[in-house]
Amino acid sequence: MMTDPIADFLTRIRNAIIAGHKIVEAPSSKMRKEIARILFEKGYIKGYKVVEEGKAGEIIKIALKYNLRSKTPAINVIERISRPGLRKYTSVDDLPRVLNGLGIAIISTSKGLMTDKEARKENVGGEVICYVY
Repeated sequence: MMTDPIADFLTRIRNAIIAGHKIVEAPSSKMRKEIARILFEKGYIKGYKVVEEGKAGEIIKIALKYNLRSKTPAINVIERISRPGLRKYTSVDDLPRVLNGLGIAIISTSKGLMTDKEARKENVGGEVICYVY
């Protein structure tokens, strides 16, 4: 039984990057699709696609992004912050700045999942899901 599906999703991405894979697969959910959308919009992954897998349900396939010359991944660190045992909520005034603005924090707000910069613009706080840089 999986107790934290978001942590599992982030760990699959992290492990695929360490192993040098080009594509990683994970079970799909609304939250995972939104995290993949944000990673794609911010340029951390090449793309993503949701595929129907019969009885298993939907699977999300993510194409990881690497530098062509140096083969270094676009994602250096992807770290889960709020977890089921210890939720981390923040107000708009205390939103985190990851690497002084070079990275992103994915925040779950009342207006949906968004980055820390978008949450400041929308003037909303919420649960800090993860840091990416």
